[in-house]
Amino acid sequence: MDLIWEGLRKAIDLLLTLDPEVLRITLLSLKVSGIATALSVILGLGLALGVALNEFPGKRLVIALVNTGMGLPPVVVGLFVTVMLWRNGPFGFLGILYTPAAIILAQAVIATPIIAGLGLAALQHLPPGLRLQILSLGASRPQMIWLLLREARLPLLAAVMAGFGGVISEVGASIMVGGNLKGSTRVLTTATVMETSRGNFDVAFALSFILLLLALGVNALLTHLQQRSRPR
Repeated sequence: MDLIWEGLRKAIDLLLTLDPEVLRITLLSLKVSGIATALSVILGLGLALGVALNEFPGKRLVIALVNTGMGLPPVVVGLFVTVMLWRNGPFGFLGILYTPAAIILAQAVIATPIIAGLGLAALQHLPPGLRLQILSLGASRPQMIWLLLREARLPLLAAVMAGFGGVISEVGASIMVGGNLKGSTRVLTTATVMETSRGNFDVAFALSFILLLLALGVNALLTHLQQRSRPR
């Protein structure tokens, strides 16, 4: 318990003194996970809409694959992305391995199936005749899609929160593709692992508390948006 209280005190000190390294790591964590989540929302909702609004052979198989992807092990994603971006890999010419861009890519791969799976469930839960009813009133297809997204906005925002939570707390893939390089790719999760391995448990707890505060702040904002738009 002493280590926990010492970590909490250390976290408060680091925040109040605006420690430059901690601020840099925290802002990088927010930037990387924020961009990854935004990309995942675009890809995941696009996939969810494509599957939910169309009938095609193998649809159930695609849904099963999406649902399976929700449980992708981060280390497997990290290994796959590392091989793809390695200098001899298919995308090695991009030269982004061990950069924030590589972490964003890995986190987007992790979050996209989560948002797609939960988004697909939300869209399929809508009344079956709602789409036809909207179209019968003269709405165009883009208008119909927008209205469906508005109708399912509460569970869709929950999907976004789940996606963000999955990547802001991720560590395995971030270390593998980012390398935990000081001043470049070190984020809160990888810094916590490093400090723990060094036996600096007070600093590790401090970074963990800051990570929790960051996740709480973002999810509190998304929850506010979600509950504000809830029908009364």
